[in-house]
Amino acid sequence: MRNKTRNLKDRLFLVLKGIGMGAANKVPGVSGGIVAFVAGFYEEFIYSLQKINGNAFLLLINGRFKSFFNYINGRFLSLLFLGMIISFFSVSKILDYLITHYELYVWAGFFGMIIGSIYYVAKDFKLKSFRNILIILLGIAGGVAISMLEPAKENDNLWFVFFCGIIGITGMTLPGLSGSFILMLIGNYVLLLVDSVNALYDTIAQILTWNFSFVYDEEHVNLLKVLASFTLGSIVGLVTLSHVLAYVLKRFKDQVYALIIGFITGSLGVVWPWKEKLIRENQLGEIALDKTGEPIITDYVRYWPNLGEVSTWWAIFFIFVGILIVFGLEHYGQKHIEV
Repeated sequence: MRNKTRNLKDRLFLVLKGIGMGAANKVPGVSGGIVAFVAGFYEEFIYSLQKINGNAFLLLINGRFKSFFNYINGRFLSLLFLGMIISFFSVSKILDYLITHYELYVWAGFFGMIIGSIYYVAKDFKLKSFRNILIILLGIAGGVAISMLEPAKENDNLWFVFFCGIIGITGMTLPGLSGSFILMLIGNYVLLLVDSVNALYDTIAQILTWNFSFVYDEEHVNLLKVLASFTLGSIVGLVTLSHVLAYVLKRFKDQVYALIIGFITGSLGVVWPWKEKLIRENQLGEIALDKTGEPIITDYVRYWPNLGEVSTWWAIFFIFVGILIVFGLEHYGQKHIEV
């Protein structure tokens, strides 16, 4: 009975970690891969995805479903992806609300989590060579350079959206590299993670009420096509990147960790809590709005906090909360998880 309770608890925590990965990956500047890394299942996640290969495909088409499930570490992946799906349809919406109404404190929390992540990744890392130091510096430079790029314009071409799926999933597999932030730079963040998701919500709601009028709405149907193309690209990117990363981790583990430390450190500027938005203006000098009616952000101006404001101290408090969350994940991640 005790073993069953333990297994149930471990599975529940794995679903919660999937929720954490999904939620983190949607926030620009934060990487879902950091959650996997800190929680202690990053390498298992990569190696499990690597098992989705030709051998797995042969098992599947031959009807050997149980062997296929065991071969790809199906229980682990299914629980993790269940959490991501739950996050996609619930926690992400909560995050959207919190960022809209409590933006400073949300960024402060994520800033703290990234600081904690840097400590976690670096505490057992040995520099060993000048090459590793150089790789860390290159990672920092890359993270800073990405954070300073100006967002492009929206593009709903399905092939480009497919490419966005491949790029956007990087946050799941590469700690420190935010897929959602890259989507923002590409110009398709709102289209792919807001508009198309809302279209899916509306579609499900209409189908449940036997209302199929959306099939005559060209814009609605196009958004569903966009979401399908983005999802397919994400799957392809997830499997492809996992094979590359599994190969690299086996042969250049120290160098990969050095690059991750650099990227995570470089991403701190993206989630710096104290910043003002620069809003795009149209040709008439008016505030430019996206399809949801929200102002289009072109960049952020970062500034030092005013210690005389109460909100500053609340933000500092949430930074420490973020650090404690990471330490809590680390503590649990040190325990053996059976799924």
